[in-house]
Amino acid sequence: MNSDDLILISVDDHIVEPPDVFVDRLPKKYEAEAPHLVRTDDGYDVWKFRQYTLPNSALNAIAGRPKEEYGLDPQGLDEIRPGCYDVHERVKDMSAGGLLTQMCFPTFPGFAGRLFATDDPDFSLALVQAYNDWHIEAWCGAYPGRFIPMALPVIWDPEACAKEIRRNAERGCHSFTFSENPAAMGYPSFHSDHWDPVWKAMTDTGTIMNVHIGSSGRLAVTAADAPPDVMITLQPVNIVQAAADLLWSRPIKEFPGIKIALSEGGTGWIPYFLERLDRTFEMHSTWTLQDFGGQLPSEVFREHFLTCFITDSVGLGLRNEIGIDNICWECDYPHSDSLWPNAAEKLTADFIKHNVSDDEINKITYQNAMRWYNFDPFSHIPKEQATVGALRRSVAGHDISVQSRSTHFVGAQEKLDGFKRRAEAALSMTTSTR
Repeated sequence: MNSDDLILISVDDHIVEPPDVFVDRLPKKYEAEAPHLVRTDDGYDVWKFRQYTLPNSALNAIAGRPKEEYGLDPQGLDEIRPGCYDVHERVKDMSAGGLLTQMCFPTFPGFAGRLFATDDPDFSLALVQAYNDWHIEAWCGAYPGRFIPMALPVIWDPEACAKEIRRNAERGCHSFTFSENPAAMGYPSFHSDHWDPVWKAMTDTGTIMNVHIGSSGRLAVTAADAPPDVMITLQPVNIVQAAADLLWSRPIKEFPGIKIALSEGGTGWIPYFLERLDRTFEMHSTWTLQDFGGQLPSEVFREHFLTCFITDSVGLGLRNEIGIDNICWECDYPHSDSLWPNAAEKLTADFIKHNVSDDEINKITYQNAMRWYNFDPFSHIPKEQATVGALRRSVAGHDISVQSRSTHFVGAQEKLDGFKRRAEAALSMTTSTR
């Protein structure tokens, strides 16, 4: 298949939230306390919320910028592409990259909305609902068919979380974020019955849970003096752990309709993981009392889990060992792993390399996403207008050139020193809580 003929639905992208997220969306009594974007004296834009100051790091918004500007240093909105935070510019960037649809994860609230868990549960719920209303109505609603809506969870209260899942499903949102490991955040684990209201709401409404790497607030930092390359390389490790935790959990057996996406986890590791699951079951289920009703764990995995990749040539080569119906593609715009605006060409090269058939390509690039997320973009956009070639022609002349945007020069050594300080702080916190 020619790259111009692809139809691309991405199931993992990101929003850098604009300043108006909470404007006119909270009860009057909470407006003064709402998170708000402020410009620092140094010229950075940061979110302020109670005792928290949350900068946007450069790696969160590198689309269209040179690699010299990558790093963890903070930045202002004037230093990033408007498509990172402006939905109208985002859609132009999507079309210029040939993307029909994106599903966008949050940034400053955290992937699991942990920022909004305050000491006032009513205020916390109001924040989550206001964010979800903005995301579904203002961001996704601005361009029907171009975004798969995805909600934040009420992660501190499973009953309230279930109600929020149902509230959003009633307006067509069948996707929500969650922690890859709630136990790491101080909540009960996936193995407890604490989350049963959430599992039931998911199965009742056909809603899929998305566990994104880093959503527990932890990444693999092996040592304070380890270079950042170690952490970046090991990012999918959290998802491997989450997949095992969930596959062996009680809810998988008791709620057969559960669907879980392993967001930004990659796919190349899946065949060995499935082999290891079955071997573990064969050797140990007698004493661990695991029972999947006559199925192998690998078979159960394929019923419940969606795997997702940005670029994973190895995974494409092993697609049939993974399960062709269990693979979706991600763009990851505007993060540093993204191949925007040339993802279609990279995908096509890998499809050709591994002799992926047109039917398999269609499943990976859009059909699986439509089925798993109960989403039909073609009810809004004719299919002939949804291809990479058609979308790119629709915004001919839109500037996608790489441009230096930073107004704050930070040298490479200074960036590395900053990473080391963060690693030391992270490891110190982990050690102090043991």
